[in-house]
Amino acid sequence: MIRRKTIQCDLVLDAVNRLKDHATAEEIYEEIAKEHPSIGRGTVYRNLGRLSEEGKIRKVEVPGGPDRYDHICIEHYHVKCQKCGRVFDVDMPYMPNLEKNIKDGHGFVFTGHSIMFTGICPGCRKKY
Repeated sequence: MIRRKTIQCDLVLDAVNRLKDHATAEEIYEEIAKEHPSIGRGTVYRNLGRLSEEGKIRKVEVPGGPDRYDHICIEHYHVKCQKCGRVFDVDMPYMPNLEKNIKDGHGFVFTGHSIMFTGICPGCRKKY
């Protein structure tokens, strides 16, 4: 199916690229609404889904929190701050064949992995 390019889709992509901080859908909506108050939340959410399906942005599922959206689309790892909940990139090489090291007794065929590290970010370390 060919999807036409829309202004709203461009606004969402621009916001994700401008924020560069693993923003939530709500944060992306708020960023766009500053200049385009008539845009609807549903429009932003739909376009986030579309852009992540097309591989133009990356949806990062965060255990115990809202999904985040990343402007970096290559495979990489993240860390979530246990204090403020922000998500950051981890500076380490992605391990594409990690699944091959799993000894599985349940009959799974592993197709990939997603690892979210936890820690306390520098900003929160200064506060506590």
